[in-house]
Amino acid sequence: MKRTIFYTFFLLFGLSSCDAQFGKLLKEVGLGELSTDDVAAGLKEALSNGTSKGSDLLSAKDGFYRSIYKIALPSDAKAIADKLRIVPGFDRVEENMIEKINRAAEDAATRSKPIFLSAIRQMTVADAWGILRGEQDAATQYLVRTTRTSLYNEFKPVIIESLNKFGALDYWGSAVNSYNQIPFVKKANPDVSDHVVNMALDALFKTIALEEKNIRANLAARTSDLLKRVFARQGQ
Repeated sequence: MKRTIFYTFFLLFGLSSCDAQFGKLLKEVGLGELSTDDVAAGLKEALSNGTSKGSDLLSAKDGFYRSIYKIALPSDAKAIADKLRIVPGFDRVEENMIEKINRAAEDAATRSKPIFLSAIRQMTVADAWGILRGEQDAATQYLVRTTRTSLYNEFKPVIIESLNKFGALDYWGSAVNSYNQIPFVKKANPDVSDHVVNMALDALFKTIALEEKNIRANLAARTSDLLKRVFARQGQ
């Protein structure tokens, strides 16, 4: 009887010790317990990485102008440009304007990084686990939902400054004035800056989403211990 009790105690103690060692091993390989704060920090790091890479990509020469993110004129502005083709000096107004607004977007993208990083740092991720276990761009979409309005307000002055730097607004103002002198047309003065801001933000969010997807799917893209620990748990 004593022998049975001894073996039982030994077995329980041994299993308990194994559990402790196993738990320690899980933590060492990134599968141990994670707090919501850990998950939130990991998501912020992933978004920060995406923001930095997206900004670097789009701010390079032709990052907008000769890429899938190229910004076209809004429909009302294109209609004006089409009518101006018959006016001397404005036969290439659409092509010229498209290059100017895309160069402005590239210039503004160089200054978008601190705006995005500030928004990400201030973000409170109460539903961190849901985002981690969500779609491939769940963290990016959370950022879109919770910060797009504030980002728009901060980013618009940057875009306008860049549009002025490349002469886009003066050029467009001159084009619209010429358009308004065409007989029987409805007077127009569309705000292209609003269009450029929204298109530039769309592009930045898309590049962030691509990097988030890469981190979720590619182990090599998890460049820190925190990213490895957090994204190891995304399917659990």
